[in-house]
Amino acid sequence: MSFKSINNILEGIKRSAPWQEQLFPRLLNCWVEIVGAGVAVQTRPLSIQRDVVWVATSSAAWAQNLTFERKTILVKLNHKLSTSLIDIRFSTAGWKSLPTTETQITISASEHPSYVADDLIPEKLVTSSLDNTLGTFENWARMMQERSHHLPLCPECQCPSPPGEIERWNVCSLCCSKLLR
Repeated sequence: MSFKSINNILEGIKRSAPWQEQLFPRLLNCWVEIVGAGVAVQTRPLSIQRDVVWVATSSAAWAQNLTFERKTILVKLNHKLSTSLIDIRFSTAGWKSLPTTETQITISASEHPSYVADDLIPEKLVTSSLDNTLGTFENWARMMQERSHHLPLCPECQCPSPPGEIERWNVCSLCCSKLLR
């Protein structure tokens, strides 16, 4: 009779089906926290088999991009779940076959950095017609000026910009895209 170390015994228990069944619900509970709300909307963990997490993605592009990030995600998962998962596999297989859950995550437009609250009053707007095109444009220009007069100015171009853009990039989105080139 050979003796096995306690670590070998514990690893055997962790690989057993009941342990994996307890691990998967914990993974589902922390998935949004680990990958973020935007990624969580496009992904759905399917199972854990032999210490490999199988995740369905909404498209092949998501699967490929997340494959590049799998080591980072794996480190976060292992730390959060206090386990030793080996790998994560992303695939579009299984995305359509799963029913959508009622607790699906929705991302509000107001969370986007470029969001500006729409305070337009409908009675101020002029309805457009073919002979009133210039008036419609002037009305739109006036409304845009009224809407943006309270916005902070971009430090780079001095144009009114949504506060979320300034907080996130320290410049407006147009200046940010120019700086990234």
